[in-house]
Amino acid sequence: MPFWTFFGLGKGKATTPWPTHDRSAGQVGVFGMPRFNGERCSDGCVDCTTVCPTQAITAHPERAGAARLEIDYGRCVVCQLCVEACPTGAATVSHDWAFGVRDRADLVLAPAAAPTARSSTTEPRAGFRRSLHIRHVDAGSCNGCESELQALNNPFYNLHRLGIFFTPSPRFADLLLVTGPVTYAMHEPLRRTYEAMPEPRWVMAVGTCAVSGGTAAGGYACGNGLEGVLPVDVYLPGCPPNPAAIIEALLMFVDRAPQRVNGGRHAG
Repeated sequence: MPFWTFFGLGKGKATTPWPTHDRSAGQVGVFGMPRFNGERCSDGCVDCTTVCPTQAITAHPERAGAARLEIDYGRCVVCQLCVEACPTGAATVSHDWAFGVRDRADLVLAPAAAPTARSSTTEPRAGFRRSLHIRHVDAGSCNGCESELQALNNPFYNLHRLGIFFTPSPRFADLLLVTGPVTYAMHEPLRRTYEAMPEPRWVMAVGTCAVSGGTAAGGYACGNGLEGVLPVDVYLPGCPPNPAAIIEALLMFVDRAPQRVNGGRHAG
């Protein structure tokens, strides 16, 4: 009997029961998206906007209270520089994973907007709730997102147990998962992949680069992620989003989990 068989028998099942049961997702204590409280901003302070490498933060020092800050989490690369630069604690560390949303506007924390619950999509996804096939395309990634995607098939996360599979052919795919800032050279391959997928077909932008371009946005080689290239159905920022965040976003997409963030604010 091979050594690994003995090892497996001795260690027992390695797969986490999360998310079907309330157990660890393997991401306890990792740094997540920063949280912001404009009420704590000092008059005239714009330190967080100065250090942000992706212009995810817009400060309005002329305003009062919470209206001083606008945050686009779709641009956030989770570098924590805003937390380090903030002199008043308006920006604080959190352990909130990157969160998937169906509407790009839900990634923007706007002071005037109150969080509103959004109903589940009415698109025909009922037949995909228990089985989903994904075609992944790297559109210029640094491979940070790819390392997290690879972890989905390890014994701990074991994505297949949830009925979600990666397929090498777009002709068998339901969802096109895109990583990277979407370089101009990848526009045509992405369109051809999308057109080769059968209907109904959907697109998921994984990682801040795919959502908005990230640190490469507006450069000589790319635009602003998938914006204007393909219609996006799920946005998941993060640099990179961890495996648990990817799983949660996929389950949200097929209506097996709620959307936790609306209008840039956590529902719970």
